[in-house]
Amino acid sequence: MGGTDRPGAGRLSGASGGPEGSGEPGSRPLLLGVRHHGPGSARAVRAALEAARPGVVLVEGPPEADVLIPLAAHEDMRPPVALLAHAVDEPGRSAFWPLAEFSPEWVALRWALEHDVPARFIDLPAAHTLAMRAAAEEAERRADGRNTGDSPGTAPPDVRGDPLAVLAAAAGHDDPERWWEDVIEHRGAGQGDVFAPFTALEEAMAALRETEADGEEGGAYDRDHVREAYMRLQVRAARREFARGVAVVCGAWHVPALRRKAGVAADRALLKGLPRTKVDMTWVPWTHRRLSRAGGYGAGIESPGWYGHLFAAADRPVERWLTRVAGLLRAEDRAVSPAHVIEAARLAGALAVLRGRPLPGLSETTDAVRAVLCDGSDVPLALVRDRLVVGDVLGEVPTGAPAVPLQQDLTRTQRRLRLKPEAPERELELDLRKETDAARSRLLHRLGLLGVGWGEPVASRSTGTFRETWRLRWEPELSVRVAEAGVWGTTVLSAATARAEADALTAQGLAEVTALAERCLLAELPDALAPVMRVLADRAALDTDVGHLAEALPALVRALRYGDVRGTDTGALAEVAAGLAERVFVGLPAACAALDTDAAEEMRRHVDAVHTAVGLLGDAPTPRDGDLRARWRAVLRTLSARDTVPGVVRGRAVRLLLDDGELAPDEAGRLMGLALSPGTAPADAAAWIEGFVGGGSGGGMLLLHDERLLALIDAWLTGVPADAFTNVLPLLRRTFSAYEPGVRRSLGELVARGPRARGSATAAGFGIPGFAAGLDTARADAVLPVVRLLLGRDPGDDEPAGDDDSVRHGELARDDDLAGVET
Repeated sequence: MGGTDRPGAGRLSGASGGPEGSGEPGSRPLLLGVRHHGPGSARAVRAALEAARPGVVLVEGPPEADVLIPLAAHEDMRPPVALLAHAVDEPGRSAFWPLAEFSPEWVALRWALEHDVPARFIDLPAAHTLAMRAAAEEAERRADGRNTGDSPGTAPPDVRGDPLAVLAAAAGHDDPERWWEDVIEHRGAGQGDVFAPFTALEEAMAALRETEADGEEGGAYDRDHVREAYMRLQVRAARREFARGVAVVCGAWHVPALRRKAGVAADRALLKGLPRTKVDMTWVPWTHRRLSRAGGYGAGIESPGWYGHLFAAADRPVERWLTRVAGLLRAEDRAVSPAHVIEAARLAGALAVLRGRPLPGLSETTDAVRAVLCDGSDVPLALVRDRLVVGDVLGEVPTGAPAVPLQQDLTRTQRRLRLKPEAPERELELDLRKETDAARSRLLHRLGLLGVGWGEPVASRSTGTFRETWRLRWEPELSVRVAEAGVWGTTVLSAATARAEADALTAQGLAEVTALAERCLLAELPDALAPVMRVLADRAALDTDVGHLAEALPALVRALRYGDVRGTDTGALAEVAAGLAERVFVGLPAACAALDTDAAEEMRRHVDAVHTAVGLLGDAPTPRDGDLRARWRAVLRTLSARDTVPGVVRGRAVRLLLDDGELAPDEAGRLMGLALSPGTAPADAAAWIEGFVGGGSGGGMLLLHDERLLALIDAWLTGVPADAFTNVLPLLRRTFSAYEPGVRRSLGELVARGPRARGSATAAGFGIPGFAAGLDTARADAVLPVVRLLLGRDPGDDEPAGDDDSVRHGELARDDDLAGVET
């Protein structure tokens, strides 16, 4: 099977024994060499088995999976699927053997089950395969750094890398895929001698293998010899056991080796002393995308979706394919009519004739789709390649398949929550006020803690805390991650709890522990939260770095907010958050002294984060919520007035106080005037400006609506000495380049008028829209109908502002916004 072959090797249909392999007693085994995942090979194998009627079917694959073969006939088993083997003591060490509906091995297994014929796997056991792979990886790690590269003499010949390309070149073709389609995929099954293609290709493969040189000891070629020795032993044993005859379905590369006469003693000698490990095996879902070479699968194919179509289409495959393409393009709002499909089919047939091909292949249909259905554009053609040529078909495995307990619990939970794993990427919007959606959120967060990245949280279209948006995509490798996570527990809840406790003990910094506490609340792990909080309290008590404390506080406050949304008891978390905030308040002024430029910018980000956290913490049920905001405002006042604090931090402190209404505009202007006075170094003044109006704080709108602040900056900038201007220009450019284009344009217009024009226009109440000596009540009244509409009030109501009903409407609107209600 492709999961254990080298890339390229074993992708060919090989030889059979011909008539002597017909299943009669004493005949040679019927060797059916195949190309893994080749629909032409699959059709030929079915025809050959129908003609030979063997007594047993032997398939290339790990023998530990023999007990899993009956599940292939289960009504809930839908390929593509894969056999998964993983080491019991190290689940991350694993191997896959994928099978699609058009895989010859799958067809052979299904034929055997339908005809009540025994079927067995005969490849090297997975116990040896995984152990040998681990030994090889260890040897590579030890040799890393000692080798400078392969010498020209050690490069493997082309016949080893891709026998298909060698045969295609010998036939005069430069495209191995196109050659394979011509000689196999476009050949009707059962036409003429059903054994003829196997016989012919066995001769070709035998000729290729005669040119092979012995590989290096321990290399891939030696592993092939070991595998083939084990397969020969299994074929001999089956011939002794079954009198009706033996059929072997394997990669064509191995057929000449299985046909070669070799002594039993020699084969057993090759297998002696092989390393082994204890393994578990099961069936897992697979995808067409993972069958493709682009998905990283070594023995994969370029177009699994196309091959699946060729295998399933009973007749007129090109016309049926083009109809599917037209349906996809119409679903994407492209104008495609039946006339387009007819013309594309004619063009594909004409191209096949011009190129000397028996039938149109993928290249002809693709060219026809590009020219007729896509108007010559490769943009929609890329969609066709992704959705159809490769595809996202995801297989299914019956619930009775063996699995680790954690996987069984996950499967039960997925069904209960109606959250089916799917290969295509999709977004899932969750309303946490609904019990089912809240349970889905908990499951996805718990899987994230376990390293099973089925879902990734993304920015929600709603601003409320009651909504979450996830991007979901199930990859086959997640089955390995689930098996790895099985060491933590038998259920998702117990495993996530144990993993969270272990991560808290091994966390490197305080911020990691606070982030972990937040994740425990999101995943609703009450048994894990208590030990995590103990670790958090210990780390917070010992950590004296204000930067670490400030970095950790926002995650704690978010956890409090989300815990309140989910109805979780967050009393202990609130206590730690309040204590952490107070320690930040005490240490922040001293920590802001004597900082270089980079450290000052980092501290400015910490100030922003703490300010946001305190704003949320003041609304949370903290034991000391009464004075937290007042104490933080005192800290900001201290920062704004202390000369030893960097200008970017002082400017941001003034801006935060101004936005909160704790600083009068006149006082803010006075502080700006002091910061921009001639006695202040230009670089420090520019940093103060960046802190005040930069960093995405909406400073551009503030300058538009406050002429005094703009005039102060304008006057300072025009007075900067020429020798210092080049030093402050990059900082100012970074500050003002973050503004919206419209804001920058308006600021430029204001500055272009000059200070006298701006002052006279403002005093006169005309010249600059939006600026006047007093309030324009007529313009203010114009927005009242829109406000009433937003608040859900009758436009005819004319109640005075501030009445009880108006207040109630305002409260309701605010509550709905917090709850994520969209108007």
